[in-house]
Formats: sequence, structure tokens, C-alpha cells
Amino acid sequence: MRLIHPAVSDDVDLARAYAYPDGRCVRLNMVASADGGTWLEGLSGGLSGGGDRRIFGVLRGQADVILAGASTVRAEGYGPARPRESWRELRRGRAAAPPVAVVTRRLDLDLTGRLFAEAEPYARTIVVTCAAAPRERREEAAGHGEVIVAGDDRVDLAEAVGQLAARGLERVLCEGGPKINAQLAAADLVDELCLTVSPMLIGGDAARVLNGPVSVTRLRLAHVLEEDGFLFTRYVRTPG
Repeated sequence: MRLIHPAVSDDVDLARAYAYPDGRCVRLNMVASADGGTWLEGLSGGLSGGGDRRIFGVLRGQADVILAGASTVRAEGYGPARPRESWRELRRGRAAAPPVAVVTRRLDLDLTGRLFAEAEPYARTIVVTCAAAPRERREEAAGHGEVIVAGDDRVDLAEAVGQLAARGLERVLCEGGPKINAQLAAADLVDELCLTVSPMLIGGDAARVLNGPVSVTRLRLAHVLEEDGFLFTRYVRTPG
């Protein structure tokens, strides 16, 4: 892997390249084809490669919490993040692995699945929902993980991010999907986008990185890495 912007170098320290800024930060991490599609045959894995998976691991190791929508959790078969030896220094003074926080209005989750059942040795899975969710399901979810109630009729992501920060989980890594990304952008919460551009054209009806209402977040390009035709970009929010 080599750096091609803002300079050229064959010596890349991924942990330094993707270091979080101080304070709260909501970072989106996505992979997309060269024509903008975010999944192939319903999954993101078909767009990925070795370099993307290495960066994925570094981003998870640096995060305080991994945020994902319920549909992404179901489609991608999420389990808990598991500690890695390479994370030991990245996570010094923190839990060995970050918890996964699932955003769901209806609580249509498998609460006995491995995302919950296998999380206990590491960090309990967090359910982010709203007051309109069925009370019985909220009580059931509380028996399998932590529950954050943010918003009335729908999940208020600004409130949710604030409640995560109050728990000491300020470095938020959002892994999608595109609908959650769009909601975060519409709520003016996106601070960074780490986007892998896969050297593929796929056509079809796959969603873009944001799939939702129009919103504008102005970004600057912090770096571009390259490996095997994949481009690994990091954009950060511009002041103001």
C-alpha cells in the first residue's frame, strides 16, 4: 500500500493515517464501486479487497463504538467485534474491543443471535431505539444488551450520539448502511468519511453511500492510499 496524496510514499502507517482527532467524532466507513454502488449481490464484501480489510480492522481498533443500522446487521450477519493482538496499543486504557451499537426503530433483531450471545466477554451490544418501540421488546432487549432510548417516534441520532458520548464512547465508527449514513448527514453529525473505491463497475440498483434526503456536508480530502487498483480515501469535514 502506498500514499499518493497529499504526498507520495511507500511507507504508510495506517494507525497514524487514520488517527481520530481529539473529542467527539462520527466517522463513516464505506466501500463503493467505481460507479458508486455500495453492495454487490446484496453484500458489501464483494467490493472489498485485502487492503480494505486491513483498514477496516484499524478503524475498528481505533473506535470507541461501532454503529450500524439493523438492516445492515441482518444482511451482513454481524457478530461482536473481537479483540486483536494488533489492537493492544491502539486500545490502551480502553476495553479490548469496541461494542456494536445497532440502530433500530422496531427492534426487529435476533436478540439470541451471536451479536448478543457472544458479546459478553468483550463489550455488551448496545441497542439504540426510540420511545415508540414496543415496550415489551425494549425490556427483552435490556436482558441481552444495553438499551439507549433516543427520540420519540423515531430514533434521534443526535441524541443517540450524545448518549454514547456520555458513556465515554466518543469515537463513533458508522459502518452503514446508506440509510443510516444519510440520516447522520441530515442531522449534521458526519465528521469524516473513509471511502474505499473498488476498481469495479457493477451497475444495478445498489444504493450510494448516502441513501436519503438531500443534505450538504462539505469535506476536504485528507489523503489517498492505493493498492491493487483500490483507492482508500479519507475526507474530513471542513470548518464551518
